[in-house]
Amino acid sequence: MSETPIDSSKRTWLIASGCAGAVGGVATAVPFVSTFEPSERAKAAGAPVEVDISALKPGEKITVEWRGKPVWIVRRTPEQLAALPSLDPQLADPKSERKPNELTPPYARNEARSIKPEVLVAVGICSHLGCSPSDKFTPGAQPSLPDDWKGGFLCPCHGSTFDMAGRVFKNKPAPDNLEVPPHMYLSETKLLIGEDKKA
Repeated sequence: MSETPIDSSKRTWLIASGCAGAVGGVATAVPFVSTFEPSERAKAAGAPVEVDISALKPGEKITVEWRGKPVWIVRRTPEQLAALPSLDPQLADPKSERKPNELTPPYARNEARSIKPEVLVAVGICSHLGCSPSDKFTPGAQPSLPDDWKGGFLCPCHGSTFDMAGRVFKNKPAPDNLEVPPHMYLSETKLLIGEDKKA
């Protein structure tokens, strides 16, 4: 039985095209398979955020991003804290009883809506149409605010007002208080936003 000799140029062509096909297949498969894994940005968007609040002075606010939302951390002054109980009759939900599990975790269902009274942690998105309220910490009469204003937040879109605990005033477009995200203290000056249980 005689063997047919294989043309060396055909062999080279077959090997080259086979290799090119394999490389093309791998090049196509890698991006396809990688779509099943979340991107680094997606991982970061849902991951808890650690915040150092050691430099935050009374009356100041910092904003961090968690899950694409602005989260405010405000160190309230003694005067701002003292004013909170007096506002209860003017508020739509002073005890945070509406949607308690959705908007206010159990450890923040108090007058200050916080773990530590002086530190407010709240999502800075109005519960009406998703605008971001402005800081109006200075007490007293101001445009779009009552003459007896004690300090808080004003949503410029439709005029909803919130006190220094993120509680909405009555008869405003916003139906609910500002959301308090899950959070916990890792130390006296370090907060973890997005998680409230130690694993």
